[in-house]
Amino acid sequence: MPEMFTVLPPADALRLLFDQLPPEIRLETVSTLEALDRALAENLLAPSSLPSFPRCTMDGYAVLAEDTFGASESLPAYLTLIGEAPMGRACPLTVASGQAVAVYTGGMLPAGADAVVMVERTQKLDDATIEVLRSVATGENLVEVGEDVREGDSLFQAGHLLRPQDLGGLTALGITSLKVAARPRVAIISTGDEVIPPDRSPAPGQIRDVNSYTISALVSRAGGIPLQRGIIPDDFDALLSAARSALEEADCLVVSAGSSVSTRDLTADVINRLGAPGVLVHGIALRPGKPAILGVCDGKPVIGLPGNPVSAMVVADLFLGPLLRRIQGVGHAPLRRRVGATLTHNIPSAPGREDYVQVRLADRDGRLWAEPVFGKSNLIYTMINSDGMVCVPLNSSGLYRDETVEVELF
Repeated sequence: MPEMFTVLPPADALRLLFDQLPPEIRLETVSTLEALDRALAENLLAPSSLPSFPRCTMDGYAVLAEDTFGASESLPAYLTLIGEAPMGRACPLTVASGQAVAVYTGGMLPAGADAVVMVERTQKLDDATIEVLRSVATGENLVEVGEDVREGDSLFQAGHLLRPQDLGGLTALGITSLKVAARPRVAIISTGDEVIPPDRSPAPGQIRDVNSYTISALVSRAGGIPLQRGIIPDDFDALLSAARSALEEADCLVVSAGSSVSTRDLTADVINRLGAPGVLVHGIALRPGKPAILGVCDGKPVIGLPGNPVSAMVVADLFLGPLLRRIQGVGHAPLRRRVGATLTHNIPSAPGREDYVQVRLADRDGRLWAEPVFGKSNLIYTMINSDGMVCVPLNSSGLYRDETVEVELF
């Protein structure tokens, strides 16, 4: 039976899906240690200044900068050494004109001092006298109170994805727990009489389940929790029962295969039975992945993926990833790793659809080249043997050899 779709461009399809999603975000509180890659659910302000005391950034001597003005190796400045600043607590000494206190990196600057002379730029004449061989400016070799962040400063906005450096900055301010978006639970169902678990040996006509595992990995990468709910045969009642059960315990449902318009098309009918409004999009101006389905059932998103592994991964990358970020309230998509490269071959296309073509990168003579890895959408190793993908724009007839393209890395 020929495929007959009323297709939407990918951006329009995603917008239609987002418009039907409820705005509520499930929240939870986690320790800062466990918050890596989580989406912050509150605006954070600095509870105190950082640093909270003036810190020395070099081993040397705390001084009044004006006491060193004009100092040189031929005409050094002479200062009286009155003691040593302890680490980990306030220094009881106060530096007056003509005096110096020995200090160490990270220690608190003694009262009265406004600069630190590096130890390499001094000479110790005796236990009570040093020579300063080069002048320092006010504020040199120290960090002022609040130079990193001041009390009340905005740290992060809700929706920010927390990075390793963010967690370090938060613990430096004593923030040890955070309110974040709960990780969305994504139920994943594979369908097909021919699909078997990967730990079984396939008989003639059977194939091992690939999509449950690639989609689970993509869900984890996007901050979700994958819930594999098995392989369901091509039977309407069996799929409807499994889908209902899976969606009850999850925030989102992904059904792999069954989304092509054919006599065996079950996914769209099942989605329409799971809740209102049901199927929103069946057919996207995309290759591979044209027969994908997007739906919302009683406030929960449902995606029907093509069964071919490459098609499933392309659709999941374009729709499932952004969807999970939307569910977590992420304000903007994280920057993807992209590189510019020169095409080694033409990539044909047809106006009216976006094409995603895998490419292999090679550095030759100091120039980065992108070699298309052409293959059918049921061949998973075309992606495995590639470094990234190139997008042929919606209204383009293709890309040409020696053209500079943007490669989105896997």
